[in-house]
Amino acid sequence: MRILVTGGAGFIGSHLCERLLDEGHDVICLDNFFTGSKDNIIHLMDNHRFEVIRHDIVEPILLEVDRIYNLACPASPVHYQYNPVKTVKTSVMGTINMLGMAKRVKARILQASTSEVYGDPQIHPQIEGYWGNVNPIGIRSCYDEGKRVAETLMMDYHRQNGVDIRIIRIFNTYGPRMAENDGRVVSNFILQALRNEDITMYGDGSQTRSFCFVSDLVEGMIRMMECANFIGPVNLGNPTENSILEFAEKIVTITNSCSSIVYKPLPQDDPKQRQPDITLAGEKLGWKPTVALEDGLRTTAAYFAARIARR
Repeated sequence: MRILVTGGAGFIGSHLCERLLDEGHDVICLDNFFTGSKDNIIHLMDNHRFEVIRHDIVEPILLEVDRIYNLACPASPVHYQYNPVKTVKTSVMGTINMLGMAKRVKARILQASTSEVYGDPQIHPQIEGYWGNVNPIGIRSCYDEGKRVAETLMMDYHRQNGVDIRIIRIFNTYGPRMAENDGRVVSNFILQALRNEDITMYGDGSQTRSFCFVSDLVEGMIRMMECANFIGPVNLGNPTENSILEFAEKIVTITNSCSSIVYKPLPQDDPKQRQPDITLAGEKLGWKPTVALEDGLRTTAAYFAARIARR
């Protein structure tokens, strides 16, 4: 098939492009390179079935494709809060443009939504039927509410125009090619540990997250895209819950670091608990994560160590 991946030069997008090429598809990577990087896709450039277009999905574009994976949007607070209005535009106008293309060329489109649609959840673990607890005027709203509207648009284009849609809600994902400056817990902790710097803990470390290795997520995304009679939304993430403090301690051990942990105040609207219920993904897609946290962290730490060594 001919497949478009918006945000294809990003962390998750580059792994998805790689996997789709390995399966023999023609892949178009569309990216404005705000948070994406050519380094993430440089190894794919010699593949004659791979094409890169520098483009911002806030502006319309017409391409003839069979599948659209809509991943374009800055996903870390550091990046999406840098220009919150642009973040909302990417999720809303960008999704409208991609849905318009899908409607015109009769392509199937998958929206990469997020666990952030659940906000600071009042039920645990989170199921797809939970409507969320989101602050519509907070500093994270540009991302949270943008993704919620993107889901709304997907459903309305499906109901009104018969567009063939799929919706996934991605929980914390990690692995090689994560941006070093994204301000998220995995990259922050690993880089600080590798440099033997103090590890910055926001809050008391009791807040929880569930971490899914990127190859597991990509497998779930492809299964969802090719699932015949299920449009979602569906949670994709690792249901194994870890406190942030436990997570920091694992990284110190894996990297043989001398780092100490220092505590700082928890940012506004930072969720206290985040854990997916993936029952639906198991039933509909036969999917569950397979990469153990320690194995994934070792692979990710090795990636960052190699980047540091090249400087």
